[in-house]
Amino acid sequence: MNEVWKKPPVSLSAYQAMVGKEVGVSSWHLIDQSRINLYADVIEDHQFIHVDPERAKKETAFGNTIAHGFLTMSLMSIMSYEVMPVIEGTSMGVNYGFDKLRFLSPVRAGSRVRGRFTLMEAKLRKPKELQSRTNVTIDIEGEEKPALIADWIGLIYFN
Repeated sequence: MNEVWKKPPVSLSAYQAMVGKEVGVSSWHLIDQSRINLYADVIEDHQFIHVDPERAKKETAFGNTIAHGFLTMSLMSIMSYEVMPVIEGTSMGVNYGFDKLRFLSPVRAGSRVRGRFTLMEAKLRKPKELQSRTNVTIDIEGEEKPALIADWIGLIYFN
């Protein structure tokens, strides 16, 4: 079970009061070669920069294999479960998309990443549908420049 469902829910007004504030920072998540290989198998992208450490070391400026950008992006879900609150009376949340997504730095195999979440918007589109916009920065442990930044939009539905 995702940790988010273990936290006490907050009221809609309390959630909306978080707009403009950093809601939280997730724990660190390891992106090791095993995780990269599994992801490569799932999406059928076995480009050598991801799955061949010897060749990546010799032929790239990265000095190692790197995670797929979309692998790093996909970890935003578990990171958000760690920090974003559940709103009272909700039945589910779904991805609506991104207004902005930029991959700024490669994530080398063996690195750890974490997410920083700032709620930027929380407005009702319909009586039982909330649009939430969150700025997300994925930090790489020990590096100044983040792996990615995103303007992530979700829809939250109420019972």
